[in-house]
Amino acid sequence: MQPEPTAGFRHRTVDSPAGRLHLVEQGTGPLVLLVHGFPESWYSWRHQLPALAAAGYRAVAIDVRGYGRSSRPAAADAYRMLDLVEDNICVVRALGEEKAVVVGHDWGSNIAAASALLHPEVFRAVGLLSVPYAPPGGPRPTDVFGRIGGPEEEFYVSYFQEPGRAEAEIEPGVRGWLAGFYAALSADTMPAPGAPDPHFVARGGRLRDRFPAGRLPAWLSEDDLDVYAGEFERTGLTGALNRYRNMDRDWEDLAPHRGAPVEQPSLFVGGTLDASTTWMADAIDAYPSTLPALSGSHLLEGCGHWIQQERPDEVNGLLTEWLAALPG
Repeated sequence: MQPEPTAGFRHRTVDSPAGRLHLVEQGTGPLVLLVHGFPESWYSWRHQLPALAAAGYRAVAIDVRGYGRSSRPAAADAYRMLDLVEDNICVVRALGEEKAVVVGHDWGSNIAAASALLHPEVFRAVGLLSVPYAPPGGPRPTDVFGRIGGPEEEFYVSYFQEPGRAEAEIEPGVRGWLAGFYAALSADTMPAPGAPDPHFVARGGRLRDRFPAGRLPAWLSEDDLDVYAGEFERTGLTGALNRYRNMDRDWEDLAPHRGAPVEQPSLFVGGTLDASTTWMADAIDAYPSTLPALSGSHLLEGCGHWIQQERPDEVNGLLTEWLAALPG
């Protein structure tokens, strides 16, 4: 049985170009829009919603297009970055607001950064968790990811890009796959140094072959896992995976913004054990030019990828302190 939502959470849907977007909100005050990553849902922000509400904000966590109770368009190209940014604009407008702070984790960090880049008149500040901002541009993404790995293994992003391939692995056993994926990127359950890297797939193998087994990370209860698994068992994974299948389209769509900084006040929080953070160390080093109004960059020692769930108290403290210091 799935746990009942916290009493203070308000669920609703709003119209979007894709059909509907499901959101969960708590509190009143300036709007803070929370955008999750893969493979998650609004529920990934369950610890932040009450903390932000208590601090005097209207906290709103969405199910990104393709996830949960939001619409799942059939066309793969309906999940390009421009569409997801437009969804965020629709949420702000549907809530009767003119401006918002946007905070994202994992893919949600990319969506949040693109929202701030393309619509600075709406998104007055941006918080990035786990994945730092890298301006549009550079080589074509599929060319880059295709070179990662080698003759014996394939990078997970390339693995996810082929329609139907990852679904065939995941959907026959969603709950077990999610448990392994979450554990593989969590500080207390990730493979030991020197073990086969779970970000790669052996040629002819499966991603789950390298997942740890037998223990959930401390942040993930059986009830929490039931929430995630229940959603993906109902919806399938195609909508979520289609984000990976639009990276070349995004590269083309955002070409006019090549190298552009995000000028609004910004915050970055990552984990020292998170490959998404360490792989993008160059992006962190480039912050003076790419995020000229960066208020703070924080690396939580010994933290993995699922940062706002692994270390909610620290993340909540950093978010509320940053929000309080933003210009009115």
